[in-house]
This record gives sequence, structure tokens and C-alpha cells, in this order.
Amino acid sequence: MTTTIEHPHDVRGGEAPGQGRERDALLDNAKFLLIALVVIGHAIEPLTDDTRLADAAYYWVYLFHMPAFVLISGYLSKSFDGSWRRIDKLLTTVAAPYLIFWGVYALVSLAMGRDLPAGPLEPLWLTWFLAALFVWRLSVPVWNRIRWPFTVSIAVSLLSGAVATGDVLGASRIVSLLPFFVGGLVLQPRHLELLQRTRVRVWSAGLMLASAATCYLYLERLSREWIYWRESIADRGMELLPVGLPGRLMFMVLAFALTAAVLSLTPRRTTHATRLGALTMYVYLLHGLFVRGADALGWYDFAGSALGGHLALGATALGAVGVTYLLCTAWVRRATRWAVEPPVELMLRSGPAPGAAPESAPA
Repeated sequence: MTTTIEHPHDVRGGEAPGQGRERDALLDNAKFLLIALVVIGHAIEPLTDDTRLADAAYYWVYLFHMPAFVLISGYLSKSFDGSWRRIDKLLTTVAAPYLIFWGVYALVSLAMGRDLPAGPLEPLWLTWFLAALFVWRLSVPVWNRIRWPFTVSIAVSLLSGAVATGDVLGASRIVSLLPFFVGGLVLQPRHLELLQRTRVRVWSAGLMLASAATCYLYLERLSREWIYWRESIADRGMELLPVGLPGRLMFMVLAFALTAAVLSLTPRRTTHATRLGALTMYVYLLHGLFVRGADALGWYDFAGSALGGHLALGATALGAVGVTYLLCTAWVRRATRWAVEPPVELMLRSGPAPGAAPESAPA
């Protein structure tokens, strides 16, 4: 299997198609599948009070879709070395879009009468992922120096549950989901090869079905805060033992298992979704406008009354898939490139900062 370290137009944006290293069809297929689940999850959330099936589907998707995305992001961040070129790319493809879309969704929230965070340092809705990705990628050189990075990241994630993390940069999500990012960093191509074995794929299919059934049968006993990863155990006012730390560890293990199952069941060959998997940044940042727009236009009230719970769920999910494909089209990318991939190079130095060591020299 061909392995790519950096993908053009992945969740971090970047080079134009055809540049850089050869792409990995497995990862692109997985990214498109996961971004479609992100859109579906956000789209069906307003329906979760209407039908148990919508509630169960929402919970099941949230068990793994963002942990899996974070793991893939870690895998694609292996080459981040802290050089000025990497920092420039991080600023232009993560930091700048974060500020732009924080402002965009702030305006949307004001128009809809929703509350706003105290300021841009507190992520607004889906912008949390960009804030977290910015911090995670900056930390890559540190994890590359640690002897047991994956073990240490799990310890950090668990121990952080005892601390009130606050809302700055979505700190709780940064540390809670850290093991998935570091897991991606230590993941090797041979591990992906192992997931493609027939017996592993059979196990993966069984796990996906069993977890979906569990969400439906025992949904009323499960708090969504376990799958949002947005608050520490201390922030939730929960005792660390006997529920807090074991609960976080259990959901972490389950998310890793389901992430492995997704990668196992994803086709490794080139499909119609492979090219679209390179465009996930556009889908991620723009789909919230459609979800908020549908809410403002009364879609959920209409669908619930005219179609009923299950049909409304199906129609909304299909619409979400349609939006995913729409946001991958060339004309949408041309119209929104100024925001998703803003041309901020004029604000950056043309070379390394004065006094910086040459990139080829050891730190």
C-alpha cells in the first residue's frame, strides 16, 4: 500500500492536486466517509428529541467519527518538524481559517439569537477542531522526542480529567482527544495492512453492528458528554472513581476500536470518493452554514410534522450526503477559497526569522 505523509487539500488544506507525494486511497476514502458522517451528525441532531432511532444514530456516529478524524490527522502530521515552512503552512491553513470562520459562525449565531463565547480564543461550534489541530501539530516535535509517546498521551488525557480545563482553545478536547492524535503519529503502514485482513474485517463489521445496537437499546443510560469530549470529569462535577476515570478509559478504548473498524472496512482501492477525500476542509468548514440555514428556515419543524420522525431522519440524512457532495464541487471551492485557504502569505516573512538556525541544522 502506498503511504502518504502529507495530503494536499486534506483537513489542513495545502497544495494543489498533483503536487506533493502520491496519495493514499485508503486514507482519502476514510476521510470522505468520516466527513460525510460529520455532516450527517450535525444535520440530524435537532431530530434526536423526536425519535429514538435518530438519537441512537447520532450517539453512535459520535462514538467514533471525530476520534477517527483526529487519528488520521495525526498520521498525516508525521512530517511536521517545526520548521518555518511548516509553521507558515500551519498559520495559513489552520489558524487563518479558524479566525475567519469563527467570525462567520459568530454572525450566524447572532442572527439566530444564539449565545456567543467570550471571544475568539474560545472556539465556536465546529471551529474547535481547528484550534485543537493547531495545538496538536505544534506539539509533534515534542511527541517525536518522547520515548513512549502513546502511553504518555493516554496518561495526560486521563489525568487531565481531574482538572477544570476551562474554555480557552477548547482545552478539554485538546487533552481528551490527544491519544488519538498521538496514536496517528505512531501508526505505521504495517498496522493499516493488518486491518485489511479478512478476519479483522469480519470482526470490524461485527463490532460496528454490536455498537449500533447497544446505542439503540441502552441509549437512555448514556450521557452525551462522554462522546463530546468537551468537558473534563472535574468540569462535569463527577467523582474520578469509581465512574469518572474508568468511564473515560472505556469510551477511549471503544473509540479506538471503532476507529480501527472504520479503517478496516474502508476500501483501499481508488473509488469515486478518493478524490473527494482530499477536499474535507471545505466540507467541514462550510456545512455548518447549511445546517444553521435549515434550522432557520424551519426545515426541522416541517419535516417532523409533514414526514414523521423516521422519514424526517431519512430525508435529512440524504440531504446531508447531498450537501457533502455539493461542497466538494469545483465552483463551491472557487467561490470560498478566500475563506478556506485565505491568501495571507503577505503577512508572513519570505524566509526564516532573523537569527533562526538553518533548517538542516539540529535544534
